[in-house]
Amino acid sequence: MSRVGWLDLSNGVSGDMLLGAVVDAGVPLEDLRAALAPLGLPVSLRAEEVRRGGLRATRVHVDAPEAGQPHRTWADVRVLLDRLPEPLRSPAAAVFAALARAEGTVHGVPADDVHFHEVGALDAVADVVGVCAGIAALGLDRLVVSPIALGGGHADTAHGRIPVPGPAVLALLAAASAPASGGPDDEELATPTGVALATTLADGYGPMPAMSPERTGIGAGGRDPAHRPNAVRLVLGRAGVPAGREEVLLLEANVDDLDPRVWPAVLDALLAAGARDAWLTPVLMKKGRPAYVVAALADPGTAPAVRGVLFRETTTLGIRETPAARHILARTFATVHVDGHPVAVKLGLAPDGRVLNAMPEWEDVARAAAALGRPVKQVLARALGLAEQLAPADGAGPVQEETADDHA
Repeated sequence: MSRVGWLDLSNGVSGDMLLGAVVDAGVPLEDLRAALAPLGLPVSLRAEEVRRGGLRATRVHVDAPEAGQPHRTWADVRVLLDRLPEPLRSPAAAVFAALARAEGTVHGVPADDVHFHEVGALDAVADVVGVCAGIAALGLDRLVVSPIALGGGHADTAHGRIPVPGPAVLALLAAASAPASGGPDDEELATPTGVALATTLADGYGPMPAMSPERTGIGAGGRDPAHRPNAVRLVLGRAGVPAGREEVLLLEANVDDLDPRVWPAVLDALLAAGARDAWLTPVLMKKGRPAYVVAALADPGTAPAVRGVLFRETTTLGIRETPAARHILARTFATVHVDGHPVAVKLGLAPDGRVLNAMPEWEDVARAAAALGRPVKQVLARALGLAEQLAPADGAGPVQEETADDHA
């Protein structure tokens, strides 16, 4: 099974919070210092254990001279990054390139002419290079990022007082087709550097994927509000679901008086409550009334929450509950790239490791299509073609690699 990481950014994100998360997840601080050394910059890193919202976390400080820092252009930063060896140089440059494009879009200037101001400062260079080095050191096959909490209100920047989320943050999210939301506080929770790192390094977006968690790194921000932890979480583990037989409950209800437009929200709520699957079946009830059977599979532990959704979100007055068993293939994920955009592929594995099924994740396909400006059906067809490389038509042999690229 592949190694997967999940970044929980439900409390926002910044470069130093991500630095703290990778260090807390086990990357030695000395390794990050060594990654920065080729730049020859007057910066140093130090870490401390802190509490955020009652949680133990690691905060990494980037110490740099407060005066005399130039307002670097993207061309200046690119010269700095050229001192880095591969494979570190490419992701670090990609993060700053995303920032330059976003700032250029906002200010209406070419990317090479953008003056980074805050994000061109020494601490931001250290954040970007350190986080890229830390993620590489963790040896992840896939990094999934949650929707990003952006905050609200206003923030003071080198350009003056701007609304939150800031224009550069919105431009970064649009370019990456990344999900985000306002709040939960009326202040800036996501910085451009943090958003650029998260969206550039992400292989996909969404809730925590199926995995066996092994370690969690918590990176702290500078503030410590009383009502929430100002931190990001990096959950590391092994992706996939083991094969075998499992006991589940089948919950069903007949509904003949609910506006059909409500059903998609009901199914989403069932899955969010922990249902393994949820679906609708059209039926004909007594007196010729058309209706639906809404059904959900749930573990015994999540069944109460699933029942609650059925009673709350539908008009049913009763729910049938039947014990059931299901036999499942082992499952894991691989990643294919369609014109540079990552698309997760769910793999169904035989007991000997052979790939029996390979199906691209729909949300990733839709996100890639939006970013490329191409019809979803075309991107899906390309992703399916790449996925077939991971599942030989004759079923011979286990999967040999976990990525495939579109070079067309």
